Amino acid sequence: MIDEILPPWVASAEKFGDVPEETLFPEERPLIARAVDRRRREFVTGRHCARLALARIGVTPVPIPRGERGAPVWPAGTVGSITHCSGYRAAAVASADVARAVGIDAEPHEPLPDEVLSTIASPQEIAALRAMGDADGEVCWDRILFSAKESVYKVWFPLTGRWLDFTGAIVDIEPSGTFRARLLEADPAIATNTLPGRWVVSDGHIATSIALPRP
Repeated sequence: MIDEILPPWVASAEKFGDVPEETLFPEERPLIARAVDRRRREFVTGRHCARLALARIGVTPVPIPRGERGAPVWPAGTVGSITHCSGYRAAAVASADVARAVGIDAEPHEPLPDEVLSTIASPQEIAALRAMGDADGEVCWDRILFSAKESVYKVWFPLTGRWLDFTGAIVDIEPSGTFRARLLEADPAIATNTLPGRWVVSDGHIATSIALPRP
């Protein structure tokens, strides 16, 4: 699923089930020593997907530790992103020679709780969601918006080292499978205030992606 919305210079891997905990490197095991079972499975399979994707760009298997705010620490010379939701795990990576950042997110294809939407969306975005829902009520447009903003953050944070709230970007979703995020905060690490992305709905899941090429 995730491969459908990534450019050819980004490698990916995905799993719809979990892999054994033995696939972890010894250095990674302390990171989930106190985690609940669900979180352990997400972490293990996410790291497994990351190593599969890295192998596709010629990187040998290595530990992938956790950095600031829990972000994966990628091997030198690479960038990437990991995502997981119920029944789905994925990773996407690229060489830093060709990409500045990659952000992916996956979500269940279900409506957001009403109380969540009001905290992540602007009045402008909510109005657009209602219009799209009137045109096609089979798609959970609010969950696509949430996922797109997660992908925005996963591109923003590795480049800037700064937090970005859900309200820090306005996302315009196109029914054709693309979106455009307009950043409301500026940072010299990101040369543009507009991030183009893609989305897909498949087998009960939503996935979104943003891949920034290196100029």
